[in-house]
Amino acid sequence: MAFAWALLGHDIAVDLGTANTLVYVRRKGIVLNEPSVIAINLQKNTVVAVGKAAKRMMGRTPPHIATIRPLKDGVIADLDAAERMLRMFIQKAHRSRFLAKPRIVVAVPSGTTSIEQRAVKEAAYEAGARRVHIIEEAMAAAIGAGVKVGEAAGNMVVDIGGGTTEVAIVSMSGVVVATSVRVGGDELDEAIVAYTRKEHALLLGERTAERLKIDLGVARPAPVSARDADPTPKGRHRVGAPIQPDGDEPVVTEEEPGEAPAPRGWNPFRSKARSESAVPAPSPPGPPRTSAPVRRRDLVMGLPKTTTITADQISEAIEDQVQAIIDAVQATLDQCPAELAGDLLDNGIVLTGGGALLRGLPERMGEATGMPIRVVDKPLYSVALGAGRCVERFDAMRDVLLPDWSRR
Repeated sequence: MAFAWALLGHDIAVDLGTANTLVYVRRKGIVLNEPSVIAINLQKNTVVAVGKAAKRMMGRTPPHIATIRPLKDGVIADLDAAERMLRMFIQKAHRSRFLAKPRIVVAVPSGTTSIEQRAVKEAAYEAGARRVHIIEEAMAAAIGAGVKVGEAAGNMVVDIGGGTTEVAIVSMSGVVVATSVRVGGDELDEAIVAYTRKEHALLLGERTAERLKIDLGVARPAPVSARDADPTPKGRHRVGAPIQPDGDEPVVTEEEPGEAPAPRGWNPFRSKARSESAVPAPSPPGPPRTSAPVRRRDLVMGLPKTTTITADQISEAIEDQVQAIIDAVQATLDQCPAELAGDLLDNGIVLTGGGALLRGLPERMGEATGMPIRVVDKPLYSVALGAGRCVERFDAMRDVLLPDWSRR
């Protein structure tokens, strides 16, 4: 029976993120990396576009076309839109398979309720899955980062996504302690929009705020108090990839932010040599930008206006959100069992997700925790690669999946 199902379609792992959706197909690797956006014609109730094409339409559509982000804070906010979007992504991943009925592993935030998990499953079933399994994002990120989660040793992973930040300590194929806070890249963008509106009377869109965050965002060092005046650094930072914004396009351009999508057929679990040849090496870090011009509408005059935004202003705008992430890490460490504390000092903290690309964040986190920080080579792909590992070795990795208490 398993062989018959295999003829109908390869199993799939989906990182259904607030900002981006990644699809990993068994034996093929990551084949899709698209923004989690869908455009719908409200008059005809038809899908106009999904992914990158839909994101380019944001803020530029007539009233009868709505651009929707179906996920909010890591969970499904619009079930119908999520089903349509996921179905189209699966069809893209299975272009040559008319009768594809894949088994799907979906990554969800650690703090999701049973109702929210059921919504994810319903969306996947309606999109054409024959069976749906759930894995926690923190566990998937740890697996994708190369952490040996099956050993009796503590490892800590911090996954900063678009809608949530997942902090977890994993051991023996399970999550020992986890904290999920609804602070991520989207909240950083919203903070930048609010700051420029208040300080410059300038109305920014989501895409411009996101580009400002990528180009100018820096996590500033925490203020030094009297008891922390010792200049000796507390953390040992083992940074695995340059933490720089991708590309040097002007802020006002409409280029897609973040890393370039993984090439079709990229599967690092099959061959290390093949992986290294298929994936381009990260470009060497360049000098960080200190300011950028922004052309948007002045709220006072109602006319287009050009204003220069500096890196210090962006850092000030996102300070509260950065501190919330640090607080979540410290809160998780406070709950760490005594036997695992020594393991964490040796293994350090693994930093993944798009937020790991924020300049200065590993240093800020290491200073706050006194622990070594390691940023994975491809932080945007960690969750998808971890979930993909589960579909590649489903029987061996079954223990890391959440138990399914209900049968469809």
